[in-house]
Amino acid sequence: MTQQGVRWTADQVLALAPDAASRKAGSKLGAAGPWSEAGSSDEGTVWGLCKGSGSKPYQTVIDIADASGPAYKCSCPSRKFPCKHALGLLLLWAGGDGAVPPGPPPDWAEQWIKGRKQRAEEKRTAGASGSSSGTGDPEAARRRAERRAVRVTAGATELEQRLTDLLRGGLAGAEQAGYGLWEETAARMVDAQAPGLAARVRELGAIPASGPGWPVRLLEECALLHLLDQGWLGRERLPDGLADTVRSRIGLPASADGPPVRDRWLVLAQYDTADVKLTTRRIWLYGADSGRTALLLSYGAAGRAPELALPVGLTLEAEVSAYPGAGQLRAALGEQFAPPAPAAIRPPGVTTDEATARYGEALRDDPWLDSVPVTLDRVVAAPDGDSWQLVDADADTALPLTPAARARPGLWRLVALSGGAPIKVFGECGHRGFTPLTAWPEGAGEAVQLC
Repeated sequence: MTQQGVRWTADQVLALAPDAASRKAGSKLGAAGPWSEAGSSDEGTVWGLCKGSGSKPYQTVIDIADASGPAYKCSCPSRKFPCKHALGLLLLWAGGDGAVPPGPPPDWAEQWIKGRKQRAEEKRTAGASGSSSGTGDPEAARRRAERRAVRVTAGATELEQRLTDLLRGGLAGAEQAGYGLWEETAARMVDAQAPGLAARVRELGAIPASGPGWPVRLLEECALLHLLDQGWLGRERLPDGLADTVRSRIGLPASADGPPVRDRWLVLAQYDTADVKLTTRRIWLYGADSGRTALLLSYGAAGRAPELALPVGLTLEAEVSAYPGAGQLRAALGEQFAPPAPAAIRPPGVTTDEATARYGEALRDDPWLDSVPVTLDRVVAAPDGDSWQLVDADADTALPLTPAARARPGLWRLVALSGGAPIKVFGECGHRGFTPLTAWPEGAGEAVQLC
């Protein structure tokens, strides 16, 4: 299949925008007016010159067929990834009205294309050489793992004592102590090389300021943290799968060593979460043939979007390999056999009752799980007092939306898409409720991203 026969929708292009401002600016550049010498190739490259404020137009080139999602190069000074010019060029190409005709690339675009191909070949050669030479020292790696395990054990033991002191003194002391107590404890867990424990401790610090009922929520989270501590301290007695899950929750590194699964993977959703140091991108995939759901994670330094980007609603034929751990859905993207392309695939849906049952079953394998991916079939978005819920159209049941979902603009897109009629919705179902991420209207409509 050539790229000339594959066209994305405008929503799929705009889903790549790093923020709302880029989305708005890119939309303005999605017309032919500011562009000249635009073109595309059968290999999946799009290029063009965009008139800017200076005397020289910006040179923009995009590799659509890259295995990790589109790759971009623009001569503009923007530090956003992709910039508004790349978004505008993709929108122009997606329009399919002849504004980006096929043809040979200009010299400046050809140089970038050749450089990418050369670097990719060097990377493959280096990877093959490294795997065959076996330069790693297994004994040294074992000693490093043992030293880290000792540090984590010391940190978990210290954390157990701090939780004991908190409960002995009463939960009211957590409100009086303020956030500093938790930040200092989290720093101790970082020193112990247990970033997963540090993250959960920081979450404890925000609970006393989270509104009415905070003591109950704090006690629940303390119990889960205690369970994770005890899981680590007694990991030798756990089943292998659960022990791997504990290591993952503690924050120990692991490799995606599961057997590669080749499938036609539908991109269900993509969204970012960010803190002061790191941006985390989550991409949910559904295997059309295997029926499996997989989660891809990628990271970017603060202020920069992760490089992995897969537009929602497209499918890619590729291999994914699972990470270890009972009930874990995280996977790594492996070899890709065709570029992402539109397809009419939709995941099968379940009822709201079945969705909550799935979350309950998943907790047996991973008690620290916040939510599970679920596709709801035939639900209607309806108000519920000051909140919203998804009501099962064929039963007297419903799922409340999470507070985070109610605060997002995507809620109103969901309400408008439903319009009182049943729709199919993919999202995350957990103890806080349901977070809708993507929806499909009745009939043959395109996927609509809600996050």
